[in-house]
Amino acid sequence: MPHILDRPIWSALETDHADLAEGGKSARRYPPSIVPFAASADDTPESLDALENLPSREESMILVESGPIVIPPGLAVMTEASVVQMVAGRPHGRISDSRIEPLMETDAADMLALATLTKPGPFTLRARSLGSFWGIRSEGRLVAMAGQRMRQTGFTEFSGLCTHPDFQGRGLGTLLFRFVAGEIASSGDTAYLHAYAANTSAISLYETQGFALRSEMNMRVVKRRS
Repeated sequence: MPHILDRPIWSALETDHADLAEGGKSARRYPPSIVPFAASADDTPESLDALENLPSREESMILVESGPIVIPPGLAVMTEASVVQMVAGRPHGRISDSRIEPLMETDAADMLALATLTKPGPFTLRARSLGSFWGIRSEGRLVAMAGQRMRQTGFTEFSGLCTHPDFQGRGLGTLLFRFVAGEIASSGDTAYLHAYAANTSAISLYETQGFALRSEMNMRVVKRRS
């Protein structure tokens, strides 16, 4: 039987993030101003045709699935990569630390600046529309953050973990990782995440924190053909 995380974008837009979905019963996407994720319901011609018609000519979309990604003829692949999906093997306990603070809408510009510098993955000024984020500041400057992204029934994706280069090696990333994993577990959901398969250092960190490989995933960035 297919797992709900095999097509994580579709399952999120069909369940907990259905109120954010653009599209219809055959293909859906998040608003591009939030995150450029999209998915078809399946690989039928009807669904692929609907997926093809989601973006404008200027927009790109990111597709992530466990199996081979079928691309409709009207879309061109701009980039592709191998990704791993990891799931928490146990619920993490909640922790507290006076340095960690919730990030609000007023922090959006600082969050985008840190994400642009460190490149943890797709990130926009409206990333907080998907879930809560927390950060650590030093002398008023945001130096580390992490938060939540996609949500499906029973699962919440950990995302956006990044630390300013000047503050790496101080354990801030690990601290925020444990904190966000604990917040997800406290809600009753199982935490999961995605990482590039080539990012072995990050994968090793996640393994030390109790996350295990659930599935190898494929990612493709697509755009409408001219």
